[in-house]
Amino acid sequence: MDLQLDHQHILITGGSKGIGLACARAFLQEGAKVSLVSRDSANLDKARQALQTQFPADRIHTVAANLRDAQAALAALDSAEAAFGTVGVLVNSAGAAQRTPAAELTPEAWHDAMQAKYFTYIHMINPCIQRMAARGAGNVVNVVGNGGKVASPIHLPGGAANAALMLVSAGLAAAYGPQGIRVNAVNPGLTRTDRLQEGLVADARNQGISTEQAMAQAVSRIPLGRMAEPEEIANAVVFLASAKASYITGICMSMDGALNPIVV
Repeated sequence: MDLQLDHQHILITGGSKGIGLACARAFLQEGAKVSLVSRDSANLDKARQALQTQFPADRIHTVAANLRDAQAALAALDSAEAAFGTVGVLVNSAGAAQRTPAAELTPEAWHDAMQAKYFTYIHMINPCIQRMAARGAGNVVNVVGNGGKVASPIHLPGGAANAALMLVSAGLAAAYGPQGIRVNAVNPGLTRTDRLQEGLVADARNQGISTEQAMAQAVSRIPLGRMAEPEEIANAVVFLASAKASYITGICMSMDGALNPIVV
């Protein structure tokens, strides 16, 4: 199937690890050029080295930026477009709020969650989608945790940020549809990434059990009988970014193995 992504420029925030890196690999397999943004230069170097074992170096650009800072996000966008031209697809997978049991929450934890997850997305979406609108074409896919749909007692601040991003995704799809822009979100459930362990530790502490028991409990509740792999989330992101999804916009698609059978 030709997804018509050959030579397109894809900007991926949080592109140095986990789902973001899996997305980079999937887009490169389709012939695209990718710009990866992460706040950690060392992680970016590792990601670049890993990708260059499979793909030409001249299709990979990296830029370190702390996306909590709006000006840093704008500078990262400028760097990406200076390297590969206008961004055709923006994939946001940066930032994650810490998982904290409800009894341990502080006002600072709520504020930090919005900075870590919500504003890291907004600071890149805002300038990027405005440039896309000026050109009359573009595509945004936001990777938003399923905690925005289903409240978790160990992830309330992060879930609130995710819920806000879901509203932003649907709202921007309606606002920018007339300018030829599509905006969608995918909502992964438990996925085998580095961040998974942090959540298991918080869940175990909340229940007074071991992390191994927390893992076993989590998997036992998933109808598919396993957690997602980052590559599986990336496959959905690439499809939504492609011409094959040309009439799909404004959706927030759950990918949790039917753990929460919600009709939306």
